[in-house]
Amino acid sequence: MFESILIANRGEIAVRIVRACRALGIRSVAVFSEADQDALHVRMADEAHLCGPARATESYLDVSRIVEIAARARVDAVHPGYGFLSENASFAEAIADAGIVFIGPSPEVIREMGLKVASRNRMIAAGVPVVPGCGEIHDLETARKAAVEIGYPILVKASAGGGGRGMRRVDDEGELAAAIERAASEAAEAFGDGAIYLEKLLLNPRHIEIQVMADSAGHVVHLGERECSIQRRHQKLLEESPAHQMSPERRSAMGAAATRAARSVGYVGAGTCEFLLDAGGDFYFLEMNTRIQVEHPVTEAITGIDLVQTQIRVAAGEELGFHQQEIRFDGHAIEARIYAEDPDKGFLPSPGRIEYWSAPSGEGIRLDSGFEGGHTITPHYDPMIAKLIAHGRDRSQALARMAAALDEFTIAGIRTGLPFLRRLMINPTFRAGAYDTGFIEAEMSGGAGPVSSDLRAIVCGAVAVMSARGIGDAGDDEARLEFDVSLPKQAASRVTVLSSRSPCRIELDGEEIAFEMNFDSEPPILATIVRDGSVTRAELLPRKKGGFDVGLRDRVLRVRVAEIEA
Repeated sequence: MFESILIANRGEIAVRIVRACRALGIRSVAVFSEADQDALHVRMADEAHLCGPARATESYLDVSRIVEIAARARVDAVHPGYGFLSENASFAEAIADAGIVFIGPSPEVIREMGLKVASRNRMIAAGVPVVPGCGEIHDLETARKAAVEIGYPILVKASAGGGGRGMRRVDDEGELAAAIERAASEAAEAFGDGAIYLEKLLLNPRHIEIQVMADSAGHVVHLGERECSIQRRHQKLLEESPAHQMSPERRSAMGAAATRAARSVGYVGAGTCEFLLDAGGDFYFLEMNTRIQVEHPVTEAITGIDLVQTQIRVAAGEELGFHQQEIRFDGHAIEARIYAEDPDKGFLPSPGRIEYWSAPSGEGIRLDSGFEGGHTITPHYDPMIAKLIAHGRDRSQALARMAAALDEFTIAGIRTGLPFLRRLMINPTFRAGAYDTGFIEAEMSGGAGPVSSDLRAIVCGAVAVMSARGIGDAGDDEARLEFDVSLPKQAASRVTVLSSRSPCRIELDGEEIAFEMNFDSEPPILATIVRDGSVTRAELLPRKKGGFDVGLRDRVLRVRVAEIEA
């Protein structure tokens, strides 16, 4: 077994690997950029080294810098996590050339499976079904002929990379030339390789992936599937296992295809084969991720197998220690990704300081995160800040636990995907499991919907009362304070605070409204508002320029408040 491992990553996956190292009695060595010097993974690791400025290309993506640190720290192995250099064959080669073990497959496998056209050809040779398509495209005329043979609609895809970059939908020949130009340009900028190919676009398929694990003795197993169809712009937001209506026969067939794919390239370590599943039940190989996946906790929950520890053991030369027939699937697990993004503004990134962080807990709940209150989310890296995992005896219990945990999770100071995920939990189509990759666009793209009159009254009353308390005691009926309160996309409302002591009384649109309001005094203000027997919980975070960010269960409202001088 290794004595020391350098973790070439940051955030929650770096924390996850540190914990695996602790469990195995291995010294963990972290790297960090100037932006991450106070990060959780830095504090948790046994040793940490600065790897460069905040810009990823000058720190976490600097191959020579990471290799130099690994050699200086005298580590036995390097774990790349996911993202950054995890699927960079040149990095894996540089690590090996330095006499250090790369925890992952060989550079040759990474290179071959990272090139979509090469991996397609390898899968065809191995008898793994692939989406109809063609090889690399070098000129427009060849592309036109190939597109006609494949049949529109098609996808123009980057041969290198992934994550939805370098990908364009084409519905007819008139769109082809511009799509090829944009996809090739984006691929060249993102991956340093502008090669593209064409693939048949399967309309609203399901995205199912199979987790595989292999050792150097030739043992290859699959650990079941993960349903990854809840995604926007080809980025996953939620994963679960088992997949809806996944029969044992189909699981076995997809698992056999995935293990066949791994064996065909001499795979060693943790890997994932991604498939598209059409309405008729046919499945097609999409790509292979030659690293640990973001959503690996889902598989860990239902199998009881620690994938990161197994990765490390296999890289150290140990055999898996279990066979396919010994793997059991227990219950149902769901993972929700928490991003520092504003889902009601097209999922725009929301960098900033986390002013408040209160994490959920309870039976069947797991939280993987590299952040906590007081940390700053910078614009330099991926905006995912946490993964919330719920496990139950069946999907119904897992959903109930996830919904409760999402309600309990409080993050203030930045916008996050929590309100979106809470809305998702009550969507009938999602709850029925009857969704595909087109689900978000079809059913969730409208945001939280308009603010009801009852909600408007509660929000206006709460922020006016809090503003009155900040100015002075409006508990006496003689001390009437007036405010103009503006909710997003609404005209300002005149609110008169008649009493800021519970039961609070305000006047809004000529109507007197009474409500109970209990709260704590430290920002963010966590308030419980009761009106006519209905309970609303809200987080009120005062803004430096006046007003409040009001966090509700399914949305965050930026509310402007202006006092009206007497």
